Formats: sequence, C-alpha cells, structure tokens
Amino acid sequence: MNTLSYITVDVFTSTRFEGNPLAVISDARGLSDAVMQKIATEFNYSEVTFVLPPEDPQNSAHVRIFTPTMEIPFAGHPNVGTAYVLGQQAKIFGKPVGDTLRFEEKAGIVEVSLKRSGGKVVATAIRAPQLLTIGDTIAAETIARCVSIDPSVIVSTTHAPVFASVGLNFAVSELNGLEALAAARPDLAGFQGAAGRQATNGHDFSLFLYVRTSDDPWHIRARMFAPLDNVPEDPATGSASAALGAYLVSLAPDRDMNVRITIEQGVEMGRRSIIALDVVKSGGIVTDVVISGSCVPVMRGEIGLQD
Repeated sequence: MNTLSYITVDVFTSTRFEGNPLAVISDARGLSDAVMQKIATEFNYSEVTFVLPPEDPQNSAHVRIFTPTMEIPFAGHPNVGTAYVLGQQAKIFGKPVGDTLRFEEKAGIVEVSLKRSGGKVVATAIRAPQLLTIGDTIAAETIARCVSIDPSVIVSTTHAPVFASVGLNFAVSELNGLEALAAARPDLAGFQGAAGRQATNGHDFSLFLYVRTSDDPWHIRARMFAPLDNVPEDPATGSASAALGAYLVSLAPDRDMNVRITIEQGVEMGRRSIIALDVVKSGGIVTDVVISGSCVPVMRGEIGLQD
C-alpha cells in the first residue's frame, strides 16, 4: 500500500484539544487535485494543507488549502499551523529552515515569522497577502436568518453587516452582547439563501459574528459559521479575524495607528482560541495585518492511498 504521512496540530492555542485542529501533508508531491479534496473531506477539519515545492526557488513552499468541500486561496489558521509544522523540520525540500518562510498561495505570497523558545518553534506570525477590500453591505434580516437570531441584536453603529477580505471574503456583523452571540445557531436554508443573493468572490457565504465593548474595543469575542463548506462552526478563523481587524482600524478616526487586537473564538464550542492581530494604518490606509498564534502538536500518522 502506498502511504502518505500527515501531522495534526491545534492552532491558536497552547492547550491540546483546544484551538482549531489542522492536518498538514508536508510532502504532497504526486497528489492530484481530486485526491487532495478527498483527503480534506475525509479529515473533515475546517482546512487541510498540502505542501509542495515552490515554483520560485526564492520561496519556501507552495501551499494549497482545502476545506471539506473546496480549495480556497488563503486562510489564517492553516498558514499558522503549517508554518509551525514545517518549522520543526531542519529542511523544506532540501532548503534549510530559517526564522522566516514564504508560502506561495492562490491569494499571493504569505510571509511567515517563526517564534522559538528553547530552540523549538512554539508560535508563528503571518502577514495577510492582500490589502483590505470591502464589498457589499448585507441586510440585517439576511444575517438574522443565517443564525436564527432577531435582527434587533445586530449592531450597525460602527458599520452595517458587510463583506470584508484580506485574502478570503467573509460577511462580518457586530452583535449587541455575549448573550446574542451565544444564541446564534446556523440555519442551512438561511445560508443557502444568502449565498444565492450575495456576491462572495467565488467563496461560499461564511459569517463572522463578533462582540466588543467600549471599555476594551480591541478585545473581541467572535464566532464563525460556514455550513455551506461543511463547517457548521469554526473554532478559530485567522483570515476572518484579520479582515475584521483591518476593517475596524480603517474605520477609526486616527489616520495613523499601530493596534494590537485580541480575538477570542471557539469558546461556545469548548475549543477556546486566541488570535493576535497587529494592524498598521498609515495616512488613513491599513497597510499591514499580521496574524499570530501558538500551536501544539496532537497526532501523526499515515494515509493509505492504494491497496
């Protein structure tokens, strides 16, 4: 039997069995697109990554990211976790591993910094591959139908529900408190209706809900739902967090800012995750978003490809 090695890690946590699980295939040479998709569907994690040699030798690797239903151009926790796994190796496709990595992805080049303790990689930080883009606004009633809540709990003081992206598109919406956030339950028909009406740049309708207070506006609690991708709820979503953080900083009145944002996600699932964002704004434009977090190894094994 031909076999394929994999490693799983929990991302955006230092506690095993919390955070967001990720499977990494650190050498995916020879796999077809169809086989990659089947493996991702079999794991049924939010994402699985497949690492290939870079097309440009100046880069570290070519990384492909699959949900249970489709390939996507970029995501936060797969990059953080993949960098953590590759950072444990002495070499990547024959090239020594340093303190920085560059991943080729559909959304562009993703730069990664490795954070070490006692010589071992314990956390990684990635730079979002694209500048912030804002899409169409979304009716509060559409958001409410998706997650079975009353439209009155949706807050539009800072912004209306809207699409935002720094590499992958999400609908983002603020709620009026933790009680409303805890009450959210994904409704498949609501998501199907939203995806049919809204333009999402080729990505299924995925919804990032959040709560924050005026006392501590840069500490955010969030939940993310993507049932159309067979992800009823995601414990940690770095790409959505980055898009939201960039958007909120863009709306702040200061023209120049350097903000550290903490997003806590997955609490309602029993998989608490902590996502750190560093957002830079210069001359009124968000110029840089860095997503960072810790990881912890969980499993390693082999996948049988043929009898």
